[in-house]
Amino acid sequence: MADWQPVRRTRTFEDVIAQIERRIAEDGLKAGDRLPAERSLAEQLGVSRSSVREAMRVLETLGVVSSQVGRGPDAGAVLTSRPDTALTDLLRLHLGLASLELREVIDTRLMIERWAAARAASAGSDTSGLATALAGMDAATSAEEFVEHDTAFHCALADASGNRLIAAIMRSLRDSMRRYAVEAVTRLGDTSVLRADHERILTAVRAGDPDEAANAVAEHLAHAYPSLQGFS
Repeated sequence: MADWQPVRRTRTFEDVIAQIERRIAEDGLKAGDRLPAERSLAEQLGVSRSSVREAMRVLETLGVVSSQVGRGPDAGAVLTSRPDTALTDLLRLHLGLASLELREVIDTRLMIERWAAARAASAGSDTSGLATALAGMDAATSAEEFVEHDTAFHCALADASGNRLIAAIMRSLRDSMRRYAVEAVTRLGDTSVLRADHERILTAVRAGDPDEAANAVAEHLAHAYPSLQGFS
């Protein structure tokens, strides 16, 4: 097991974070494992408890740890796994500040979803999640409800790719642009074209046709956001 090393730089909370990152990598720590209690960690690192506390606040905001109050074996933050939550908050903020344009988010979705659809089709992945979401879209009675199931469909497609990072990024992208998606569906009014697009994607994945699955995703995004050209 790796040893904690004394920290000697100015912004000590950053060094505390770096040490925790090193321990996670070198000791193979995973979600559910507990870090030493605040006092113990401060002593091992040779820093103040306030520096440890600040580092934990940053890590908790990023979704890396969940701080818990306790004594003895129950003391210390617990490593968690919520990368999609942290990414969603960050993307939503940047979209709100207009530091990211909607086109940039849609372009990213296009790249990710084309790959995910092709991979899911090639791998013969389980499509039950896609089918369930499609049924939910059919039963939706409002734009908000349609988007909820639409989001579930695209997240299920990312899950079917078998890449957990891709799935986390997709959830972040979809959650951060939910308002824009509702506006797009409301603007279209008739969702039959979008529904047919999803059916086409599902059929291609089930058929094991990666090229058709990728093309279906591209045409779907063009239908959903017609003002943004160049998706094919």
